[in-house]
Amino acid sequence: MSNLSEIVDSLEHRIGKLLNKHEKLKKANAELEEELAVLKSKQLQFENEIEDWAKKCNSLKLANSMLGSDQHKRETKLKINALVREIDHCISQLSE
Repeated sequence: MSNLSEIVDSLEHRIGKLLNKHEKLKKANAELEEELAVLKSKQLQFENEIEDWAKKCNSLKLANSMLGSDQHKRETKLKINALVREIDHCISQLSE
């Protein structure tokens, strides 16, 4: 009988250890899930920021291509004037 009692005590001890370890793992898992959510949020924020910077970069590239270098300022002014005339023409057609 004492042998059976020792086995039961040993099993209870092992089960207690397993339950304790299970609780620790559940807590660690919850912390990791929370950290993952924070990191996903930061990733989304960074992706949006990258997209904004890409748009700004494209706008600057467009502006630089329209401005041209110092030697092409006259051509640039002509391009701008042509664009303004096109816009004026479109506005006049819309107002008719």
